[in-house]
Amino acid sequence: MDGAVALAVGALLLTGCSASGSGDDAATPGLSPASSAVPTAPAGTGAPLTEVPRVEVAGVDEVAAGLDVPWGLDFLPDGRALVTLRDAGRLVVVDPAGDVTDVVGPGAEAIAGATDAQGEGGLLGVAVLPAEDASDGAGAGPGAGTTVAVYLTAARDNRVLTAALDGTTLGEVTEVLTGIPKGQNHNGGRLEVGPDGFLYVTTGDTYDTQLAQERDSLGGKVLRITSEGEPAPGNPFPGSPVWTLGHRNVQGIGWAGDGRMFASEFGQETWDELNVLTPGSSYGWPVVEGPGGEDEGFVAPVATWATSDASPSGLAVTDEGVYLAGLRGERLWRVPLRADGVGEPQALLDGEHGRLRAVEVAPDGSLWVVTGNTDGRGRVRDGDDRILRVTVVPAA
Repeated sequence: MDGAVALAVGALLLTGCSASGSGDDAATPGLSPASSAVPTAPAGTGAPLTEVPRVEVAGVDEVAAGLDVPWGLDFLPDGRALVTLRDAGRLVVVDPAGDVTDVVGPGAEAIAGATDAQGEGGLLGVAVLPAEDASDGAGAGPGAGTTVAVYLTAARDNRVLTAALDGTTLGEVTEVLTGIPKGQNHNGGRLEVGPDGFLYVTTGDTYDTQLAQERDSLGGKVLRITSEGEPAPGNPFPGSPVWTLGHRNVQGIGWAGDGRMFASEFGQETWDELNVLTPGSSYGWPVVEGPGGEDEGFVAPVATWATSDASPSGLAVTDEGVYLAGLRGERLWRVPLRADGVGEPQALLDGEHGRLRAVEVAPDGSLWVVTGNTDGRGRVRDGDDRILRVTVVPAA
């Protein structure tokens, strides 16, 4: 999950698409919550913001190589990373030294058997759940292992499953959320645990664009659920898992220390977006792409890119910036955080490693960046795909 950053010895050390348009690659007005008592965004981590206008890359090290279509990544309590392989429907564990170990067990076999990897679908997001369930405070208990959630494309739908991980053995799976619309493309798929302990799930419009504005549909949304798959307490629409709507295909979410929730989103022909999510709000798709739409009740993005420059996938937030992994743009984009908003986007790793699929803040403070060149749309380089350890410092 996302972390904070520390300023030490004069250096900033991080602690804590489709062929047409940006994909992996009659107008409907904005909807209002059913209740006027709209909750605020989840509380942040409490980390203060550090305003750093520009940074530079101080080092890039290869952690692991030879990964087959890696997609999602999250860190386990012991510092190892759990990584999904989209097309194989498999998970691997990567330790900081770079050793890659297959996840085995009945849960691993069930996930591989259920995964229908076509187009942009497959085994997508992964999240390590809190030791205690935020909905009732009941922990898993000593020796029960770490509970993980995965998002996969199955034969008829996209779904979220959970299972207990003991070392590299995954126990029996539980289906906690099913019926998410499935398509050849735009399946969403990112999972993150928020500062409030609940699980946030991003879904796509599956090219059925009207789903994004339909409150009763799970497509084109960001969802907020308990570890059992129930709508989380305080959601804006009573009895619904929907947190925000009007999305084309959100691919990354994360939180700043001041509570702002950020999301990266693929545009179609013109604008990719970075949004700040507030519960119950609509972000305009398919009526609006990029800036505009405020008069119709939609929320405008805080940053945009031409679709050829970004295709923003995974996202990580530190106390000084939002980092977005760019697929078509082949860049790691950094958007500086400011108390009054965000600063001018800055491109890092420009074209140096090909398509970038995911980025997360590692326990040692570095950024782990996952390349995405073996997904059928990139130029495969010797050793692809990789996990890179990236360290940044303030620009001179």
